[in-house]
Amino acid sequence: MRAIITATELAHELRPGATPPVLLDVRWQLSVAKAAGAPAFDGRAEYAAGHLPGAVFVDLDRELAAAAGAHGRHPLPDLAEFGAAMRRAGVSADRPVVVYDGGQGWAAARAWWMLRATGHPDVRVLDGGLPSWQGDLSTQTPAPAGGDFVPAPVAGLLDADGAAALARTGVLLDARAGERYRGEVEPIDRVGGHIPGAVSAPTTENVGPDGRFLPAAELRDRFKALGVSGDTQVGVYCGSGVSAAHEVLALAVAGVPAELYVGSWSEWSSDPSRPVAVGADPQ
Repeated sequence: MRAIITATELAHELRPGATPPVLLDVRWQLSVAKAAGAPAFDGRAEYAAGHLPGAVFVDLDRELAAAAGAHGRHPLPDLAEFGAAMRRAGVSADRPVVVYDGGQGWAAARAWWMLRATGHPDVRVLDGGLPSWQGDLSTQTPAPAGGDFVPAPVAGLLDADGAAALARTGVLLDARAGERYRGEVEPIDRVGGHIPGAVSAPTTENVGPDGRFLPAAELRDRFKALGVSGDTQVGVYCGSGVSAAHEVLALAVAGVPAELYVGSWSEWSSDPSRPVAVGADPQ
């Protein structure tokens, strides 16, 4: 099953007379204060100003994650609440789903990962997000018929101990910016650095200037250079399990299955007893 869809392909699936996929709009940005008094990003307002016709807004912070706490800034949501949110959006087990965001791809990938990890068989991310769409936008809020999707227990999930072990026995990729991996800067969490043994693999290097994923062959070469080959077990983490989902998606495009450490650095670094490595060397 393909993990991404182009805007041209999506337009074809939305043509009159076709049975369209469920469309989910997951516009979101990492909340990092850039200036005193700067307004927070409002994905719902962006959605209201214009979205793909028929798309339903999904709130990453409230529907794709639980409240921040001991398990990180974006821990797994309660599965019953997640399932109810997806059914309200019209998600059913036998109907394809296409997810998009404002172009960065991180939030859409988190929705893709949540649905796939809980058993939905057909979920794709709009490659390049909303900026890639050339058709009309709508300001009408749809009222979809309720779906029937019931999430299964999450599969492909790492906890802190599992991530630490995988860094020794397989390949654990750190999807954050290189300077955060090296511990040169840490704008959010308690301390900078990385999980010992993890390999720096910024997710921004999986896409081109237009925000679309690199071709699958190029992604395979990139991950092979990072140590991913053959039957290597692969895991990914980031700051809070959002950009890492985008890297899991890039790996899927390359044909490589990977597990996600949802708690990521926000959980790992909150415990002073856990080891921290700094610098470019994984160890």
